[in-house]
Amino acid sequence: MTINPDISVLLSSLELKNPVMTASGTFGYGKEFETLFDLNRLGAIVVKGISLKPMKGNPPPRIVETPAGMLNAIGLANIGIEGFLKDKLPWLNTLNTEVIVNIYGHSINEYGELASAFKGVKGVSAIEVNISCPNVDKGGLVFGKDPEMSGRVTETVVKNTDKPVIVKLTPNVSDITQLAKAVEQAGAHALSVINTLTGMAVDINTRRPRLGNISGGLSGPAIKPVALYMVYQTARAVKIPVIGIGGILNAHDALEFMIAGASAVQVGTANFINPRATIEIIEGIGNYCIEKGINKIKDIVGSLITARQG
Repeated sequence: MTINPDISVLLSSLELKNPVMTASGTFGYGKEFETLFDLNRLGAIVVKGISLKPMKGNPPPRIVETPAGMLNAIGLANIGIEGFLKDKLPWLNTLNTEVIVNIYGHSINEYGELASAFKGVKGVSAIEVNISCPNVDKGGLVFGKDPEMSGRVTETVVKNTDKPVIVKLTPNVSDITQLAKAVEQAGAHALSVINTLTGMAVDINTRRPRLGNISGGLSGPAIKPVALYMVYQTARAVKIPVIGIGGILNAHDALEFMIAGASAVQVGTANFINPRATIEIIEGIGNYCIEKGINKIKDIVGSLITARQG
C-alpha cells in the first residue's frame, strides 16, 4: 500500500506545510518568482533582508562566480521597512504560505525598532534576525561573532515582537555552538545555520579584487560540507529547532541536513541556477518518504547513526 507521508514540520509555534523554505537574499520579495511556479507550494518564503531605511548596497561588481559556488557583496540593498510594508507585504498576503521577514540593524536599538514595526502585522509569520552585521556602537565589531552581543540582540527582538524569532548564525567563528547557546538562552525560538562564509577573488590581469567590496559571502555547493557539520554541531547543542542552509541543490542535500539534525531547510544559491529547485526538493522529499516507508518527515530529523557497526 502506498503511504501518503506527512511532510509538515513545526518550528516552535510556526507550522509549515513542508520543510522547504527560500533563503533570504536569493528570492527577492517573492513576487519575482510568481510566474515560474506556484509559490503556495513552498513551506515558507524568507524575504530579502529589511533595514529601517532603504539601502543602496555596495558598489559593483557585487557577484562573482566561483568553483562550485558564488561570492556576493550585495551589501544588503533593500527598500526599507516602510517600502516593504506598503509595496511588498500586501501582495505577499495574497499567498497561502508562510512569510518570514529577515531583519538587520547596525545597533541594538535598530533591531528593536524593526521588531516593533512588525508587531501585530498581518501576514508576517516570523522574524529571522541577521546578526552578521557590524555594530556601529562597538567600532564595527560584527554582532554575530560575539555570544554576548548576539544574545543582547536576540533578547531585544524577542521583547519587541509577538512573532516567533529565528536567529541566523554566522559560520565565521571558532565555535558556532557558543553563539547558538547564547541566543537560545536569550529567547530565540529557532536558528538558521549557516549564513555565508567570508571569501574573496582576485583578477590576476588587473591585480584587483573581483568584488567592489573586496570581500563577500561565499555560498553554494562549495560550503555544503561545512554547513552540514555546523548544523550537526548546533542541533546537538540546543533544544530549539535548527534550519539548515548551505549548498542545498536537491532533495538528497536537504535530506542530509535533516538527518544531521535540521528540522527544515532553506534553499538559496540554487534558486539562481534552477528557479524550480525548491519545488523539486519538496517533491523529492515526499518521494523519499514513500520509498523508505516513512510516515512523517519529522521522524528522520536528527536520526544520524554515528555508532560504528560491527
